[in-house]
Amino acid sequence: MPQGKPEVTPDDGLTTRERRRQPVLAVHTGQGKGKSTAAFGMALRAWSAGWSIVVYQFVKSPKWRVGEEAALRALGETGKGGAVTWHKMGEGWSWIQRPGTERDHAAEAAEGWAQIKRDLAAEAYRFYVLDEFTYPMKWGWVDVADVVATLRDRPGSQHVVVTGRDAHADIVAAADLVTDMTKVKHPMDAGRKGQQGIEW
Repeated sequence: MPQGKPEVTPDDGLTTRERRRQPVLAVHTGQGKGKSTAAFGMALRAWSAGWSIVVYQFVKSPKWRVGEEAALRALGETGKGGAVTWHKMGEGWSWIQRPGTERDHAAEAAEGWAQIKRDLAAEAYRFYVLDEFTYPMKWGWVDVADVVATLRDRPGSQHVVVTGRDAHADIVAAADLVTDMTKVKHPMDAGRKGQQGIEW
């Protein structure tokens, strides 16, 4: 696809302009680093276009301070691009849970998904980042068929990006854009820890 020219022009009766304005469902999955980072890069473009943005972060602790959140919130307050809304929910990384800190993470994820459905039905935002949303699907906290049907049939011109490892085959099949981040090498493989400015 050199210079952004499609290899095939579909016989769908749409003009080039109409095809350019179709809503996109994107999935960023795979074992490599950069899935959320790529989604937030798209959110920056959406902000620059003046689109309203919402981020739903699943499986990341509400206590964590992530750089993308600070940057997008600051941009959202400038009045120059689109407004930014940010929601955090979920358990944090599952392998660092400590006894006595259990919450009903499945219920929180289900409520987060219910709110996303309400937002989509109301066309509340133009650009959605559903960060780490593959995990609630994988763990059975939300119904995959419901997710696929809702995202496929969403009204208007709402763009959605879903991130996380192990994306379900049905969400991959429904998506317009799928990127599989392949890990070639990672500092953690050598025992190094994540660091501010690189991981968050």
